[in-house]
Amino acid sequence: MMEENRIKLWDLPTRLFHWLLVALVALAFATGLSGGNWMVWHGRIGLAILGLLAFRLAWGFIGSTYARFAKFVRGPGTILAYLRGHWQGVGHNPLGALSVLVLLGLLLFQSLSGLFATDDIAFKGPLQALVPTDTSDWLSGLHRQAIWLIGGLVSLHLGATLFHTWFHKNDLIRPMLNGYASVKDSTAISATGGGPLAFLMALAIAAVLVWIAAGGLLPPPPAPPPPGSVPNW
Repeated sequence: MMEENRIKLWDLPTRLFHWLLVALVALAFATGLSGGNWMVWHGRIGLAILGLLAFRLAWGFIGSTYARFAKFVRGPGTILAYLRGHWQGVGHNPLGALSVLVLLGLLLFQSLSGLFATDDIAFKGPLQALVPTDTSDWLSGLHRQAIWLIGGLVSLHLGATLFHTWFHKNDLIRPMLNGYASVKDSTAISATGGGPLAFLMALAIAAVLVWIAAGGLLPPPPAPPPPGSVPNW
């Protein structure tokens, strides 16, 4: 039997991103479907998700080995080889990497469209005033419809993870908890890079983007008139 090699696979920022995103997406579904006063929290959660996605995009370039897009984003030929059973590697497999990119892209669209959306009752996106009413209504409709597509992809992602863990005996959950994985590739090395400086840079990028998305560049609203200047009719 081939001896297994225990390596460091997922760094702490990647694992925190993953589980925070799981929690926030669940909360976004709950608050969005509940509506009413929960829409205030829905908007805040959407901004938090946008910040997480911005962090992950930055981390995909300056993070540790297996978190980088250059390591797991592959072309059609590699995906075809994987489907034929001719692929071996560490981290996301080619098909799993594709599903991750699609899901991240949809969540990014959902977060950005929410900035310009409105339900005309309890919620108005922080940047809604920047677009015409027709555009806001269009984005609001897409925002509502996309939740079912996201829900389907999340379910598919969860099902694939459980399938690989239970039937292929390839535990994908434990490495996302403790960061370590046992692989049969004796040449596989532990993840490197993505140190504190890279983490702070990615965090700063995410914080700036959230500030802008929350309306940080918009002019402040006009001050209310002084008391007594408006007739009390």
